[in-house]
Amino acid sequence: MTGSSPAAMDAWWDDVNNSTLWQDRTFHALAALYGVVAVVALVQLIRIECRVPEYGWTTQKVFHFLNVIVNGVRSTVFVLRRNVQLVHPEIFQHVLIDLPGLAFFTTYALLVLFWAEIYYQARAVSTDGLRPAFYTINGMIYVIQILLWLLMWWKPVQAVVFLSKMFFAATSLFAAFGFLLYGGRLFLMLQRFPVESKGRRKKLNEVGYVTTICFGCFLTRCIVMCLSAFNKDADLDVLNHPILNFFYYLLVEIVPSSLVLFILRKLPPKRGIAQYHPIH
Repeated sequence: MTGSSPAAMDAWWDDVNNSTLWQDRTFHALAALYGVVAVVALVQLIRIECRVPEYGWTTQKVFHFLNVIVNGVRSTVFVLRRNVQLVHPEIFQHVLIDLPGLAFFTTYALLVLFWAEIYYQARAVSTDGLRPAFYTINGMIYVIQILLWLLMWWKPVQAVVFLSKMFFAATSLFAAFGFLLYGGRLFLMLQRFPVESKGRRKKLNEVGYVTTICFGCFLTRCIVMCLSAFNKDADLDVLNHPILNFFYYLLVEIVPSSLVLFILRKLPPKRGIAQYHPIH
């Protein structure tokens, strides 16, 4: 009996992976969850715009707008996941699945940029080079990924797919390092503020929680993408790994996005009441 248990488990796992019902329900569940996150981000964006319309596109508004786009596109792709798998040429399947992941990187890199600006401003260091560096790094990442897609289109061999996955893993590791570096620096700086400083404890918790969540999600993404590159059984770009897809996207995008949106839910103060600082 003991010896047959692993075989029975493997058979059950294969049945689940190859079941059209399991695949459709899993991808539709992901679509629904992404849809909920997109709606929450949209509602928050509208509330912020109604609160401070005179400030234009602040970092806080852009952050929520990108969350709406990323989660909305993910939701649409998962609703149409079976049709996406039939798209030809195959390169467009990779674009539809991978592009929202790059946009997710850009969305949360905004938080790293914002924290870096706060950190250097507090230390009376010029921040003039931070935004150009942010745009340059993001631009380079998108250009390299587009070149990899074009190479994959021209020569669709496994080596190019492997290279694309490893590049995605590297960008995730880079993002994790950014959160650890600037989230950690800002956290330590806030710890040195006087205990009676207004809002110190709340901001300290906010930075600590968001840093931990984002570092964990990007590090997890890096590890899973490496496993996916080296092990075909861990491939995420196929229909017959529904459970793996569900937990991967749940842990690296849906849950982190939900938690960060909740932690950063505070609306900016109205004009004339207090100075406005984005992403507070």
